[in-house]
Amino acid sequence: MDSVLKSIRANFVPIHREGYPFIAILAFVTLFLGWLWGPLFWLGLILTAWCVYFFRDPPRVTPIDPDLVISPADGRVSAVGPVVPPPELELGTAPRVRISVFMNVFNCHVNRAPVAGRVHRIAYKPGKFLNAELDKASEDNERNGLVIDSAHGQLGVVQIAGLVARRIVCFTREGQPLAAGERFGLIRFGSRLDVYLPEGAVPLVAEGQTAIAGETVLARFGTASSGAASGVRID
Repeated sequence: MDSVLKSIRANFVPIHREGYPFIAILAFVTLFLGWLWGPLFWLGLILTAWCVYFFRDPPRVTPIDPDLVISPADGRVSAVGPVVPPPELELGTAPRVRISVFMNVFNCHVNRAPVAGRVHRIAYKPGKFLNAELDKASEDNERNGLVIDSAHGQLGVVQIAGLVARRIVCFTREGQPLAAGERFGLIRFGSRLDVYLPEGAVPLVAEGQTAIAGETVLARFGTASSGAASGVRID
């Protein structure tokens, strides 16, 4: 019986704990609507099922290679090109290659570390809620940025709220080590992730490509470098 139960559980995608309150509220509203009028129950049931789907947190298999930069989000690659990083990241004023991944309301919204390293800085900035696909969303929208000290230098990854998203969640803290592909945050309900690459990283994706958080390779460093050589130690 235990093996049968384990097999059944293995076929269900885990739900992130951040979604439990929303799922519970929608389930209660569904029952209430059904009590008022039967057809409304089915509408509520569809919304509840969508909420469960939105907060899914499937396991991912991350490539084991310190020279790779992995996608921090599920979604569509919406931009690849040189851009000056947001000032709050303190990554300088020189343009860096930025790779943007846009998440719609049907993508998994759990965010994962693009490289292994230590969180050097976390910088939150309030702002607007423009369409996250717009380029100016990187400057105007509410966002939360992480700077990660990696073996290849400092990498910036920014969670950007969107037109529907009203809540950015960050699970990590400054000084905390992260493994490549490790969960570090989540955004509700539709948004974008920007990755600012260190010098030497070569993009391997194109605009319009679909990315999978924790698995899709966004870029590769042309020359391997050790933590000692770059002055960064990763425990």
